[in-house]
Amino acid sequence: MKNNFRELIEKYMPFNEQEENDKKVMLEAIDKFDDVLTRNNNFMHFSSSAIILNKERTKTLVVYHKIYNSWVYPGGHADGESNLLEVAKREVWEETSLKLEPLSNHIFAIQACPVKGHIKKGKYISAHTHYDVVYLFEADENEKLSFREDESKGIKWIPLKEATSEKMAEFSKPVFEKVIKKLKNIQIKYRQIDKNVL
Repeated sequence: MKNNFRELIEKYMPFNEQEENDKKVMLEAIDKFDDVLTRNNNFMHFSSSAIILNKERTKTLVVYHKIYNSWVYPGGHADGESNLLEVAKREVWEETSLKLEPLSNHIFAIQACPVKGHIKKGKYISAHTHYDVVYLFEADENEKLSFREDESKGIKWIPLKEATSEKMAEFSKPVFEKVIKKLKNIQIKYRQIDKNVL
């Protein structure tokens, strides 16, 4: 399990210097610790997230996260699961009620994300780092949505160009910037994408 998980990160081609550095740190953590896929590691652990685009690639789906007190893309803890694509799909379902298939089975972005100390279910959680692996999904923006009131205050579609605005959580802005650049680079056309290319 650990070897397959490590290989997933090892094969990822970094998009920029931030991703190059974060990839190195992620691999070092996997090699040094046996529990980076669980919250038992109080210093850092892996999470998986989803950038959800509408069919026209003009909007993205965001949730208002209580901890960050701002809008973010859906995502959450691996909780022992080494298949991070499945983790992202699970988190999308839990946070939006959408069952989606990814536009690609490959990782779309990575980053080490600091999490501030906070209270969750009456218990204090110390500050730590999420090693976040991000996948790209598509959804029909007319589908019915719902959100988890224990974690979120709302959910909505926003224009993709607004995903880097001050209304968004700081950690999400660089990911959306990369998404926008990558989408421009590969010029995704309406509903035409090879799941093994991205």
